[in-house]
Amino acid sequence: MTSPTDRAEPDEARFAPGLQRLDALPPDEAAAAFRACCNASRWVDAMVRDRPFATARALFEAAERHWADTAEPDWHEAFRGHPRIGETKAAAGQSAAEQRWSSQEQQGAARADDEARRALAEVNRAYEARFGHIYLVCATGKSADELLAIAIARLANDPATELRVAASEQFKILRLRLAKLLTP
Repeated sequence: MTSPTDRAEPDEARFAPGLQRLDALPPDEAAAAFRACCNASRWVDAMVRDRPFATARALFEAAERHWADTAEPDWHEAFRGHPRIGETKAAAGQSAAEQRWSSQEQQGAARADDEARRALAEVNRAYEARFGHIYLVCATGKSADELLAIAIARLANDPATELRVAASEQFKILRLRLAKLLTP
């Protein structure tokens, strides 16, 4: 999934107020907050049960542990919570926070010219036809050209490998969104 070099230690001082807010939420509101980070019900339920978290590090460790306990049906459920790369239309049921975060994450695709948008739409269709789910990539900081190149390269994967790659990308997105959840 990830290695220690793939992730930085959470900024405890910066995240402390957000963590206190999250821990104080009623269970249904905490579930909605976690669902904005990842749409997999099993992961959301586990995170709600684990509250309160003593530290941001404990929160991120729980997030990784519970994501590692998920399986293919959970991954597909999580994928359905995302819009396609390059699309401005939000995925069905996305919260306002998810819509805002998706828009921020896909800024590179949003700045694409018409030709790049067309190419992204084509690769999205080819990807979905091959793998049966949306092209999921941690798009933060990537240009439309980079997103397109990644998709084209991943089309060469076999379905089982690609599912694991997409699940790994989902976890990267989840971590970024947890950090956003903890910062006002």
